[in-house]
Amino acid sequence: MKRRDFVIKSSLAAAAVSSASPGFAYINKYVGSSAPIRIGVIGTGDRGGGLISVMNGIEGIEVAACCDVIPFRLANGMKRAGDSAKAYTDYRKLLEDKSIDAVLVATPFSTHAQIELDALAAGKHVYGEKTMAKGYDAVLDVVDAAQGNLVFQTGHQYHSSRLYTHVVDLIKDGKIGEITAFECQWNRSGNWRRPVPEPELERMINWRMYREYSGGLTAELCSHQIDFTNWVLGETPSQVFGTGGIDYWKDGRETFDNVHHLFSYPSGVEATFTCLTTNAKDDYQIKVMGDKGTIILDYVNGWFYPEGNYTKKRAEVDGVAGATTPWEAGKGIPFEFSHADPSKQALMDLRDAIKNNSKPISDLKTGANTAICVQMAIDSMLTNEVVKWNPKHSI
Repeated sequence: MKRRDFVIKSSLAAAAVSSASPGFAYINKYVGSSAPIRIGVIGTGDRGGGLISVMNGIEGIEVAACCDVIPFRLANGMKRAGDSAKAYTDYRKLLEDKSIDAVLVATPFSTHAQIELDALAAGKHVYGEKTMAKGYDAVLDVVDAAQGNLVFQTGHQYHSSRLYTHVVDLIKDGKIGEITAFECQWNRSGNWRRPVPEPELERMINWRMYREYSGGLTAELCSHQIDFTNWVLGETPSQVFGTGGIDYWKDGRETFDNVHHLFSYPSGVEATFTCLTTNAKDDYQIKVMGDKGTIILDYVNGWFYPEGNYTKKRAEVDGVAGATTPWEAGKGIPFEFSHADPSKQALMDLRDAIKNNSKPISDLKTGANTAICVQMAIDSMLTNEVVKWNPKHSI
């Protein structure tokens, strides 16, 4: 039996236990209940541990368990989760706990798919950190397995950002005109390594440095901006070209310390994605360019720069940005409204999707398309060739 056939049959069997009808039509124990969603966190390192603290501040969510194979990271996770949480060193044991409703997967990239598959088979809702899965086959396996009743949310949290959703709506309403290009960067100054208390933990802690476990800068950083570009355009790239190298940090790493990608979309839009580890100028930035204006975004702020004559354009700028700050010629006008931290909002959205049997905001298709794009970009860098979208990968 082929792997994908096995995955499909396993998924259907799991779905049959909870529902006799398709989609999300299963018995939801949360309807009319104030009981919290009990979440097990698999991977309590930097990201997973940080999200435990975030979840502690969200009504309707309880961190019920933590799992990590590195003792000090598990201890840190348990310290954040509190005395009522259970500790595991084997995620499969955590999945056997029927009191756990959902899992948050924040482990090394290469392990995402198998944990997600096992969690779905165990009847758990899944919040899978980006990037969803490593490699084309793994992505398609997860897509097949997640076709049942369970919520599968991917960790592209900007879909939950009120700033980003506002900007996407403006762009789709034509406020910056016809989009012609994206320029995206995520630049840092540092070797991207974590401290290693014992030499034998090097590959476990600094897994981002090694191709066996990691997709490098493309999977860990560029993926957010790739996802945003796909989201705005409503399409995936027709072809991808990438380049990069280990040109500065000659410390035994296998993944590149700088990457540069060019994505070409069917609509004719070109998008560039750059990530450096040697210069942090302008840090994180997304620039969306249209024939009527440009929008620039960082993590939590955005600015609109209209094209054309300042005097003629001033009246319509307020209608786009909704800002009260006077617009100065040559400067962008900021978007002004309050919004929650995107990661917190994403976890609140997960809670609501589970309670309401609804489709998550950053859903399976979002995660799968981005993961396919990431693999295309990695393949292009390693082969120095243009990689075209394979119709077999369309979700």
